[in-house]
Amino acid sequence: MKDTKKTNASIALNRKARHDYFIEETFEAGVALEGWEVKSLRSGRVQLDQGYILLKNGEAWLFGALITPLQTVSTHISPDPQRSRKLLLQRREINKLIGSVERKGYTIVPLSLYFKNNRIKLEIGLAKGKKSHDKRAAEKDRDWQRQKQRVFKKLS
Repeated sequence: MKDTKKTNASIALNRKARHDYFIEETFEAGVALEGWEVKSLRSGRVQLDQGYILLKNGEAWLFGALITPLQTVSTHISPDPQRSRKLLLQRREINKLIGSVERKGYTIVPLSLYFKNNRIKLEIGLAKGKKSHDKRAAEKDRDWQRQKQRVFKKLS
């Protein structure tokens, strides 16, 4: 009998994105990868923090994400660690993203890369940029929550 439980093993997170942006909505996209890239991802050699997503000709593309090739990559391939990678989304999702980016001034940022049922998925977020005072307020609130937890821990 087959196990139908879905597993989401995280490969990489973009913590900087949640610090710099208000994430309004998230989408799950597949990523068109080459074989050497999949091997590198399995060993965790990826950085998303410099990555960004552009919409061109009705397609979504991931730019700036660094996937470092392994030393054991075949000699007949010349890997490009920062090549642009096509994102696989449904047409209505792409249309929604295009409308939000062009009309409402949103940005699309990569949030996390993970395995889902032996496929590599990228969680992308529709985001608005934070101002510096918003970042300070979020940091202050996070510190307050941490302080509260410490006090409650001491009392119990």
